[in-house]
Amino acid sequence: MSEEIKNEEYNPDIVSLVDDEGKEYNFEVLDAIETDEARYLALLPVYDDPKAMLDDSGELVIVKVGEDDGEEYFYEIENDDEYEMVADAFVDRLQDRFEVDEK
Repeated sequence: MSEEIKNEEYNPDIVSLVDDEGKEYNFEVLDAIETDEARYLALLPVYDDPKAMLDDSGELVIVKVGEDDGEEYFYEIENDDEYEMVADAFVDRLQDRFEVDEK
């Protein structure tokens, strides 16, 4: 009897964000949390250069998802309490799948 191995191709969900100077950055969506008030994404930078990836701090980028005229957009969480609550929730959810260093 042969055992069939299922080969699942890894297709990460990639989003692009543009900073105030117009520079574009790519991020992999690691997780999403939806509350009664909003939806949040935990993002990890994606690099074309392996050295840049090694030099990265590995910190999650957490954004709030908004919608305007049917278009989805992402913005910083400006309220410190809201950010801490969401960051803690992501750490709790992701620590089982990844090695999470809580600082």
